[in-house]
Amino acid sequence: MPDSFLSRCRSGRGLLALGLLCAALAGCASVSDTISPAFVDPARYDLWDCKQLAPERKNLVIRIQELERLMAKAETGTGGVVVAELAYRNDYVAARGQQKLLEETWRRNRCRESDMEAAAPPAEPAAAPAAAVKPAPKSGRTAR
Repeated sequence: MPDSFLSRCRSGRGLLALGLLCAALAGCASVSDTISPAFVDPARYDLWDCKQLAPERKNLVIRIQELERLMAKAETGTGGVVVAELAYRNDYVAARGQQKLLEETWRRNRCRESDMEAAAPPAEPAAAPAAAVKPAPKSGRTAR
């Protein structure tokens, strides 16, 4: 028996809904990093000096690399693009915005990498060997 008009419309609606869902997700995936400053407090680093900014810069680079690695790993699985977008994209965009703001503050404060390396605290010396402890003299008696 041929498909009725009604059943063809139902499958068409399903395909249309699926197409709209895919288009919406594709729109989310194309969100650029230009909106990233919206996720960051613009005054966060205003009072920080170069010594405080240096470790934060390194931590942000590590965090962004970690998020990129997690997103790439998620994209290898079935439906991974959706999982990567839902699970990691907001954190990634926020971290990139934070990094951009931190770099602006770094330049405004005229910080330099060479100054940070020179200002790094010296490594702590190795602990001195403990003084030799003399054993207690043995008495002729044994403990029971």
